[in-house]
Amino acid sequence: MNAVASSSTTRELYRSLLREVRLAAKKPRRQRGSGTEKQFRTMISASSLEGQTGKVDKMLIEARDYLRSSRIHAELLKRYNPTLGMTDAEKVHAAARRVGLDTPIKYKPE
Repeated sequence: MNAVASSSTTRELYRSLLREVRLAAKKPRRQRGSGTEKQFRTMISASSLEGQTGKVDKMLIEARDYLRSSRIHAELLKRYNPTLGMTDAEKVHAAARRVGLDTPIKYKPE
């Protein structure tokens, strides 16, 4: 009974890890490849043969939590630092708009 319970726990952890991998990915699934998934599957099957399911569960939890934390951190950076990823000119324009000013239009000789 314990082997079945730990197997289902490992399966749930593996699925939650794959969910986080999907959410953290910057490319669509078809362009990503399945190297990461294959690596996790290999580690799970090797450790289950050795009877170290507790070790695998801990590794899966840590990997899932790391991916989740990284994703949440990136979302919070984007939300609370709106100038992230802007050029210097865009940052100056955004700062001026924030205080109610407008940046002057550059002169373009014709």
